[in-house]
Amino acid sequence: MTDIEIAQNNVMEPITKIAEKINISENQLELYGKYKAKITFEELRTLQKKAEKNPGKLILVTAVTPTPAGEGKSTVSIGLVDGLRKIGKNAVVALREPSLGPCFGVKGGACGGGYAQIVPMEDINLHFTGDIHSISIANNLISALIDNHIQQGNELGIDPRTITWKRCVDLNDRALRNITIGLGGRLQGVPREDHFTIAVASEIMAIICLSKTISDLKERIDRIVIGQNYARKNVTFGQLKCTGAVAALLKDVIRPNLVQTLEKTPAFVHGGPFANIAHGCNSVNATLCALASGDYVITEAGFAADLGAEKFLDIKCRMANLKPAAVVIVATIRALKMHGGVAKSELSKPDTVALTKGFENLKVHIENIAKFGLKSIVAINKFITDSQEEIECLKELCNKNNSQAILTEGWGKGGEGAKDLAAAIAELADSGKSNYHPLYELELPLAEKIKKIAKEIYRAKDVEFDSAALKKIKSFEENGYGNLPVCIAKTQNSISHDPSLICAPSDYIFPIRDVQLYAGAGFVVALAGDIMTMPGLPKLPAALNIDVNDDGIISGLF
Repeated sequence: MTDIEIAQNNVMEPITKIAEKINISENQLELYGKYKAKITFEELRTLQKKAEKNPGKLILVTAVTPTPAGEGKSTVSIGLVDGLRKIGKNAVVALREPSLGPCFGVKGGACGGGYAQIVPMEDINLHFTGDIHSISIANNLISALIDNHIQQGNELGIDPRTITWKRCVDLNDRALRNITIGLGGRLQGVPREDHFTIAVASEIMAIICLSKTISDLKERIDRIVIGQNYARKNVTFGQLKCTGAVAALLKDVIRPNLVQTLEKTPAFVHGGPFANIAHGCNSVNATLCALASGDYVITEAGFAADLGAEKFLDIKCRMANLKPAAVVIVATIRALKMHGGVAKSELSKPDTVALTKGFENLKVHIENIAKFGLKSIVAINKFITDSQEEIECLKELCNKNNSQAILTEGWGKGGEGAKDLAAAIAELADSGKSNYHPLYELELPLAEKIKKIAKEIYRAKDVEFDSAALKKIKSFEENGYGNLPVCIAKTQNSISHDPSLICAPSDYIFPIRDVQLYAGAGFVVALAGDIMTMPGLPKLPAALNIDVNDDGIISGLF
């Protein structure tokens, strides 16, 4: 059966029953049908306090650099939490919400696969509880208010040429990257250049994922820098005095969503920033709810350890005072053989030579995690084409590099196929061997923070800044933003900025072409290479395969 058929054949438990497993009563849920719910504000506050006093052990799941062969990070995360419960551990998972962009594009959804999925899969992958739609509307309300302020007299003296706030939509739509608005005459607004980003890369998404309360949310929205006035001074959104209206659209979005795995494990699914152009982690609130509900909490960060894991550890953990106890690095033999130079069409043929060569990619990620003081285990996500010789080869390569590798079969067997990994990661988390610390100190200048990430995590020889980027960095520091962490936006398909550089590139120049200030979220975004904050659709998008029948049954979603 396909992933969606497996999900549709699963008999879900009412979400009230799932909540009972983690001591959340029906009165503390706002139901979105039978199988989805949001946590009430009262329960959210209770769980936040519990997580601060007595949190469970946080286990991060990351992966090797993505390839067309697939890695299965979400699948392993879900299989692992089910595996932990299979061996008698009180475990909960906290994951991101899927974006519609990948669902209709090339990557697909983010609910796992095979017998390691979260459900209701179709709902989660499409509209879910409306969080991302609300984020889009709130983001675009800010845009509308900015343009209306300029139209109605521009009391703040905003220079339209300096507006940095972008509109957004949760779709891959390259035609909206750069647009002109306000055409058609005086009553249609002031003409200016504008831009769209995908909703999951918007600053509002980042703000939602890092805010704990409505007050925190409003303070962050106030701090958003929307552009400059004619005197070249920053203008914040708070100066428009409409923060309350934007927060009102987001009052439900800040509360985590509760769903379940195929094996009825509680799953908090909330927030969805991309890791290649945003900070790539589920919300702080969802993580805190999970830490208050389980003795072991599985969470993931987008893409590989050079992208999602670095941002999780340098941005989210720092801001939320989180201390991971252990890390799982997901690898597939197929992906490593691709990094070793094997074409996708030839991956079914055993090839330990290519596997050994491609292991250099995994080795970089093992080393990256260690630089944060964390201990890791490699999860070999099994495919049916993997030979026993290749499996033993990869285990030996990991062993020689001081890392344990464990075969996991969550896709085919669910939690039963992840019991060995579960036992090993629980033992590692309990051992106290990890001693988390960020990669860099916030007191470093912004350019030096970027260089430290590029050199130590991406293995670059040096960083080359466009002159305009350096000018903006200087301005950010002069305006008091120099102590913010940095969020580097780059391709997910290489450790470097160049997607054609597979395996483990090093000794290259890492180019920063632009920087953007996310003052509300609390970090500076540095754009490297050709990365775009609005993705485009491929020649053959996944939308070609998605359909729905007269009974409302969806097919083709993955």
